[in-house]
Amino acid sequence: MASILKVDELRGIVSAGDITVTSEGGAATQSLQQGLAKAWINHFQGTSVNDSFNCTSLVDNGTGYYNHSFVNAHANKYYAATASIIGDGSTQTQSNTYSFVGGASSAANCVHSTATVRYTMIHHSGLVVDQQMVQVVTTGDLA
Repeated sequence: MASILKVDELRGIVSAGDITVTSEGGAATQSLQQGLAKAWINHFQGTSVNDSFNCTSLVDNGTGYYNHSFVNAHANKYYAATASIIGDGSTQTQSNTYSFVGGASSAANCVHSTATVRYTMIHHSGLVVDQQMVQVVTTGDLA
């Protein structure tokens, strides 16, 4: 018979917020908190949000330009943001021809702050375009 462990909260021994998990092969350890996605959003072009976690206030800043805020802020602006994009049109087959631009950049349309991330969708031709579906995930420390 399999064991079942039911808990409401996990705490580290040395530090309450520090839980280490041993790798599959046993040779390395990883901080559980560092390995978790801290926020994600799945949205259509415009401000139609399909689902999200720790995200609020999706804003359409014009063709291909978006930002959304976090319910719980990141600890600093150096978190990682990544995205997957499903192309334009109804076939949803063109995701490999687009780029997601976001980061601690000086460009006004690609900005990280602790409370929000602003990003741009760019076609391989260099045109800024709206996408059928955008999925953005952030990882890093929460405040």
